[in-house]
Amino acid sequence: MLTSVVETAERSRIWSHPELGLHAVLDANGSVRLGNPGQDWDRLVPLVEVTATGHGRLWSGERFIETAIGERLAYRGHDTQTLRDGGLERTTIRLADPVTGLAAEVTLEASPGATFLRSRVRLVNEGVGPLRLESVTTLTLGGISDAGAGLDGLTLHWADNDWLAECRWRQAEFRDQVVPLSRFAHGHEGRGCFERYSQGSWSTGRHLPVAALSDRDGNAWLWQIESSAGWRFETGEREGAAYVALFGPDDAHHQWHQNLAPGEEFHTVPAVLVRTDSGGLDTAFATLTDYRRGIRRDHPDHRELPVIYNDYMNTLMGDPTTERLLPLIESAATAGAEVFVIDAGWYDDDAQGWWDSVGAWEAAPNRFPGGIQEVLDAIRKHGMTPGLWLEPEVVGVRSPLAQSLPPEAFFRRGGVRVTEHGRHHLDLRHPAARAHLDDVVDRLVGEWGVGYLKLDYNINIGPGTENGTESAGAGLLGHHRAHLDWMGGLLARHPQLVLENCGSGGLRMDYAQLAVAQLQSTSDQQDPLRYPPIAAAAATGATPEQAAVWAYPQPDQGLDEIAFTLTGPLLGRIHLSGFLNLMSDEQFDLVRSAISVYKDLRPEIATAHPFWPLGLPGWDDEWIAHGLRGSKASYVMVWRRESDALGLADTDRTLTVPHLRGAHVHPTVVYPATADAGAEWDAGEGRLRVSLPRADTAVLVRLSAG
Repeated sequence: MLTSVVETAERSRIWSHPELGLHAVLDANGSVRLGNPGQDWDRLVPLVEVTATGHGRLWSGERFIETAIGERLAYRGHDTQTLRDGGLERTTIRLADPVTGLAAEVTLEASPGATFLRSRVRLVNEGVGPLRLESVTTLTLGGISDAGAGLDGLTLHWADNDWLAECRWRQAEFRDQVVPLSRFAHGHEGRGCFERYSQGSWSTGRHLPVAALSDRDGNAWLWQIESSAGWRFETGEREGAAYVALFGPDDAHHQWHQNLAPGEEFHTVPAVLVRTDSGGLDTAFATLTDYRRGIRRDHPDHRELPVIYNDYMNTLMGDPTTERLLPLIESAATAGAEVFVIDAGWYDDDAQGWWDSVGAWEAAPNRFPGGIQEVLDAIRKHGMTPGLWLEPEVVGVRSPLAQSLPPEAFFRRGGVRVTEHGRHHLDLRHPAARAHLDDVVDRLVGEWGVGYLKLDYNINIGPGTENGTESAGAGLLGHHRAHLDWMGGLLARHPQLVLENCGSGGLRMDYAQLAVAQLQSTSDQQDPLRYPPIAAAAATGATPEQAAVWAYPQPDQGLDEIAFTLTGPLLGRIHLSGFLNLMSDEQFDLVRSAISVYKDLRPEIATAHPFWPLGLPGWDDEWIAHGLRGSKASYVMVWRRESDALGLADTDRTLTVPHLRGAHVHPTVVYPATADAGAEWDAGEGRLRVSLPRADTAVLVRLSAG
């Protein structure tokens, strides 16, 4: 990485990352811009863009670039620190606005030879009067073009997200979304852009905070915003090149503004950019996977990957009792599970239902006549770690805690406590709210011996909470930062505790959460035929070893159906469910076989990289494939979903595995071990031909030397 000042006639290069092809360039007026300018400085945008009340944009429209403050921010200096021997380098570039006195410190983190860049911005009001911030970029860059130095070869990639339909990747030609305008005719850039953003407290309720640009030659620019509150990205055209701007919450989309009195400061959420010059999205996501592994809290779960049985999905569905649980515990242990989670309902003794009465998190005596310890002890006696479901941030409107906790411990807007779907929302910045949850978890973990907590989050509370004069969006960001701190505190007190991040499935799947939590629920999808596109794309939202996928075989299913649902999590994390205790020996053996295969290959998962031999899956794709590239072997999961009622459907599909082109590898069907599924390898072309004679079947293939 180059950090010395390089003088030219009109501008100086103050920072450079050759592998990313990025430069921070200083002009004669003191403006610093980031990107790949080529010969055209005007393609770039200021390093930091800020809107503040009274200081808006220079060109009004839908874009949040070309801001008055961003244009005025002038270079003060920069320095670089090496944080690890031969490893991460941190460069801080300092800027200041002479009009408002706003100072900005842009922190860029990267490693020599690596192809990622992480950015954060610290703003300090060094002026004499207050300043009301309305939007701040975490990272901006310009000068992005295709190999022909234009935009016609660029493709946009983004992921829509919804309950039961997570990680649905879309793509469109850049020019279909950002239309070419006659710059020479009107003398201005366009007013619009392509944007995606969150809404409310489900950070991924609409889209993943991950997107990309790629070109036809395998170049890719992939980015991720790390926010559990608001976030937004935009991309558009500037002087014949593309730009990207990444934001946390803003006023227009999230009701966020931040009042900075003189001397006060604000820190943006982090974001990361990955740049690859070959391999396209597969290579970019491999780099992002390694980056994600590097920023998260270290935990043994990331290496051990225990098999988890959870009693909820398509099984007890929130209605556990001692009588129902004990046979499931025995059968789960026999199948090979290592963690047993009692999901929702274990606290429910309310005649009117538990949804709007939760908050105390005490075991229900009528559900556990011998006490819940009888069940927890049974889990331990069968060699498994006991787990419980918890929704810590909510208190039901009928819960006594809704009255006993102080009003300031809850989300409020306009002085009125917020209610959503029968629940109030705790503000974990308040000591009473945090003390309550600390007491709950220390009881469950410290006294009851629970080693796994599934932390769910089933309401979208809206823009946030207003505490005093703060904006709702600022309140939401403050709460979520306190929530992450609370989770970190739990793990500091209970280092072996495993935390699963769940938000009605995958509706809070962001790397603010996943840098702390060990696992991510990928979906609440109950239809096994609808799960494959979610399971296959889950590694775009979380590392494979954090991506938990349901497998819910049932005694009324045929062997193909059982194998189909069990294949889904074999390249990630297994969330096993189903009435295993009622299965025939043949059915149960198929379950045990899947768990055995998983335990054999899981040592590879924690360091492997995902790839997609058929491209990222579409929601209705008939054939779907997802792979992992490990150090000892590569694995490919293939699903076939189409109906062959007329006997006309294709029974095989050819997949491209470019990283193994020319390699003499042996394809082995490792699950299910059925004679009619086949796999053939063409080393010269790097292609795998998989045969699945019947519809709605799936297979896991290992590609290994020999």
